[in-house]
Amino acid sequence: MNKALEFLQESGIFYIATTEGDQPRVRPFGAVFEYEGKLYIVTNNTKECFKQMLENPKVEISSMNKKGQWIRVTGEVANDDRREVKECALEAVPTLKSMYNINDGILAVLYFTKGTATISSFNAGSETFEL
Repeated sequence: MNKALEFLQESGIFYIATTEGDQPRVRPFGAVFEYEGKLYIVTNNTKECFKQMLENPKVEISSMNKKGQWIRVTGEVANDDRREVKECALEAVPTLKSMYNINDGILAVLYFTKGTATISSFNAGSETFEL
């Protein structure tokens, strides 16, 4: 999990794919953090992507770093509505404080309940590991 977290943080922006019916939906995300040994992402509970993840928790994340490596994180996510996790999100990703606060009713954090990550590059083999 730590390798995936470090890779995504280093990349800055990553893309998450969800599904809406039978249509894939992809959008950029930037907030990722660790809590209790789990990989978390942050969104707004009024967004379609949040509703899509509740309806179908299977997601995939992809990002590329400056070294020409890319990561694919595949798994399932679950919503975590605990206050302490939201506080951790705001501390781990300070830029979130300009968009959200603990009591706004829209800050949403989701964690990977299971998943795998694969780091690949054009010049070397791939490395796959469990989250």
